[in-house]
Amino acid sequence: MRRLMMFVAAVVISTPLFAMHCPADMAKIDAQLESNPPSDPAVLQSVRSLREQGEELHKAGNHAESVKVLDRALELLEG
Repeated sequence: MRRLMMFVAAVVISTPLFAMHCPADMAKIDAQLESNPPSDPAVLQSVRSLREQGEELHKAGNHAESVKVLDRALELLEG
């Protein structure tokens, strides 16, 4: 029972951290798209789509999934 309570506490504490992470990731993506967009149109479209999807997830309160989606967009920009 104690482990369950610790797990629940960890989840409750970490949710706001994910929420704060999303806008920072969106800002990074926006800055990279503005300063150094990918030359491949397919990659550019994928990044824009993932960024939009991440913002929608963030607004819906699904911050963990938003962070995952935004991380994929950042990986495309880096790679």
